[in-house]
Amino acid sequence: MRLFLTLLLPALLALGGCQSAYYATLEKVGVHKRDILVDRVEAARDSQQEARKQFQSALDRYRSVVQVQGGELQARYEALNKEYQASEAAARDVRKRIEAVEDVAEALFDEWESELKLYSNASLRNASAAELKRTRAQYKTLVDRMRAAERRIEPVLSVLRDQVLFLKHNLNARAISALQGEYRTLQGNVDQLLRDMQRAIDEADSFVRNLQAGR
Repeated sequence: MRLFLTLLLPALLALGGCQSAYYATLEKVGVHKRDILVDRVEAARDSQQEARKQFQSALDRYRSVVQVQGGELQARYEALNKEYQASEAAARDVRKRIEAVEDVAEALFDEWESELKLYSNASLRNASAAELKRTRAQYKTLVDRMRAAERRIEPVLSVLRDQVLFLKHNLNARAISALQGEYRTLQGNVDQLLRDMQRAIDEADSFVRNLQAGR
């Protein structure tokens, strides 16, 4: 599904970025909002999995810079800066993926809500309304956990940013010693971030399973 949407994207860009037209065009070729939501939740989950690996890598690099004796200081700075830049990119991707999930979910739930009025059979309408309520509740849990994990990112980036800048302008042994004092803070922030991201990843898997089971 994700590959199909990627291949179709250039044609859809001609629509001028209008999301309603984007979804309408996909509906015509048999790709429904529910399918897109599943695809985007999976993409958001994958981006968080990659971010977990990246922030763990950044922490490992930071530890090697401040704890390993010897080595050329410029090279150690460049290695840490590379990890920081990669972490920034991972953070941007996580935010973008969450926003994409929120966009299609809002469109799906609005459509679902409006189509409840089209039922003539009250029993079927009530069943669909109950399913909508259940799906919305689980979706809220999912997004809350994704956003909670995302909020943990900035404190980690903030510490990394400060230390990279400090090291950039103070390439000496005293600078390395100063960075050692921040290691425990960074480690605590990263550990909490990884836990929150794992909760969001697990919730994404559960949400996708339940949404697909409700077809």
